Amino acid sequence: MGKLKLGYAPTRRFVFSAEDAFNYKVIIREKMESFGLNIDIVDLEGLNSEGLLYDDLYNAEAIIKHFQREEVDAVFFPHCNFGTEDMVGRVAKALGKPVLLWGPRDEAPLEDGTRLRDTQCGLFATGKVLRRFNVPFTYITNSRVDDPVFERGFRNFVAAANVVKAFCRLRILQIAPRPASFWTMMCNEGELLERFGIEIYPITLEDIKNAAKRIEAKGGAELEEAVSYIREQLDFSEVGEEAVGKIASLKVAMKQYAVKTDSTAIAIQCWSSLQDVMGIMPCLANAILTDEQIPVTCETDIHGAITSVMVQAASMNTKPTFFADLTIRHPDNPNGELLFHCGNFPVSLSAEEKPKLRKHFLFEDHSPGTHEGEIRGGEMTLARFDGDHGEYSIFLGKAKGTEEPYTRGSYVWVEVNDWPLWEEKLVKGPYVHHSVGIHENVIPALYEACNYIPGLQPDPVDPTESEIQAWLRGGEWR
Repeated sequence: MGKLKLGYAPTRRFVFSAEDAFNYKVIIREKMESFGLNIDIVDLEGLNSEGLLYDDLYNAEAIIKHFQREEVDAVFFPHCNFGTEDMVGRVAKALGKPVLLWGPRDEAPLEDGTRLRDTQCGLFATGKVLRRFNVPFTYITNSRVDDPVFERGFRNFVAAANVVKAFCRLRILQIAPRPASFWTMMCNEGELLERFGIEIYPITLEDIKNAAKRIEAKGGAELEEAVSYIREQLDFSEVGEEAVGKIASLKVAMKQYAVKTDSTAIAIQCWSSLQDVMGIMPCLANAILTDEQIPVTCETDIHGAITSVMVQAASMNTKPTFFADLTIRHPDNPNGELLFHCGNFPVSLSAEEKPKLRKHFLFEDHSPGTHEGEIRGGEMTLARFDGDHGEYSIFLGKAKGTEEPYTRGSYVWVEVNDWPLWEEKLVKGPYVHHSVGIHENVIPALYEACNYIPGLQPDPVDPTESEIQAWLRGGEWR
């Protein structure tokens, strides 16, 4: 996914200082650039002599066309003095993108009592007009440019806008139907398309098998790269060279299909027909692709694939996700839980320097392909997009990795604030035993993204909704 494009539309009003507004336009732009975010800023320079949005209908129309031509993904309307609420409303409504509203806090009046900006008052006005236009928006507390609350709010908005961008172009490559007995993996394909515009592109196991065989027979640079990666990054002594070649071929085939179909994630029926037709498990192939920013979910979990894309985007595509079963409670810790899957966690997350590529430990024929071992702990976000009966939500919670008993597969033990509360929420639904993790706090960004996805409700368990909102206003996590 390309860089997020942020439309920068600083605004002023004619009755306050135009010079001060211009100065703040420059100061705010410099501050945004200092954050080091990997975004493209599309400004208004060249559209008028000031590079500002002001009280002029023609000016507003030119800005709309400019941002549409540049295909911006979100728009920031800093109020550099009072601001022009009606023009902000017109532009925001026409673009239909996530909107950030904020203004720099005013200094004291001049000695003669004159005030140069009255920014806060303008923000009140614009908030009301955006509501009139039915435009959802994000608001950062009126604060100074150097205040931490501005940087926190700006970064979180950009991450939320990146989630919305990813969500709005979701296409899931579905490799085979869900396993017959896995009723939890049911999804309503028609409703996902009608409600959210999410597309599913289905292919069969025969399709992927034939593609992998062609790649294995033909060879080439992409296959050689995949084979070299496995040899260099993993201990494959238990499975041998033939299995390495098959796994690498499957990985390349899956990626080529994803690129060909413009799919942003993959859901594969790994359990259990694939090893019958190919003689391998896809777990390591899934792990490598997830590390390459094409998340792959097991057991044809479409909702899990959606979650993976959202969580990845919330990190600004800087960190890999991992797709896990919620399996067992810790034998001693009342708030401990095992996050596990057969062998699909990204290699980059491994606690070991060179993890093992092994044969599967649950099947009698011991098909090779599982990348096993513990991944590193630390602070994490756990999330799950899911729904039933036409209602959708995203579960959000924070966890901390702990060093606990050894088990097979890829795994990490975590501790949460109140596992019985989590368990009750997960069992009562609409959730299942699958979750998506990432080693970053992306909860506020996912929470804010729901503001721009009609029909999707945030469902945070820890922190709570009120704690997220307080954090965005400058508070701290408890």
